[in-house]
Amino acid sequence: MAIEPFSGTVTVRFSDAIVAATERAKVLREDGHEPVFYIPFEDIYFDLFEKTDTTTRCPLKGTASYWRVHAVGSSSDDFMWAYETPDAAALAIAGHAAFDPEKARIDVDPAEDKRHTPHIVE
Repeated sequence: MAIEPFSGTVTVRFSDAIVAATERAKVLREDGHEPVFYIPFEDIYFDLFEKTDTTTRCPLKGTASYWRVHAVGSSSDDFMWAYETPDAAALAIAGHAAFDPEKARIDVDPAEDKRHTPHIVE
């Protein structure tokens, strides 16, 4: 498992409402799984969320808590999760949450790599 800062913007939508947006995401990579983007709590519109009783346990990350989203007249259970007190290997995602890619629209816009922008001499 690797957790790294993501250079770019991540925007999360539910039913066309923006529920989170950040330029400070972290990306978690695990063998055999798609990368997961974690958004800082400060960049999530928590007024749209309600914590559920759902929890799951991951041997690498710890116990995850889940939230239901309410926006634009719709709702979806267990839309977002977070490891509020992650195990040692996942401390980098403390204070961050991730979103179910089957329920959320997650737009990822990588920052341009300025080091490789060609310089045109006139």
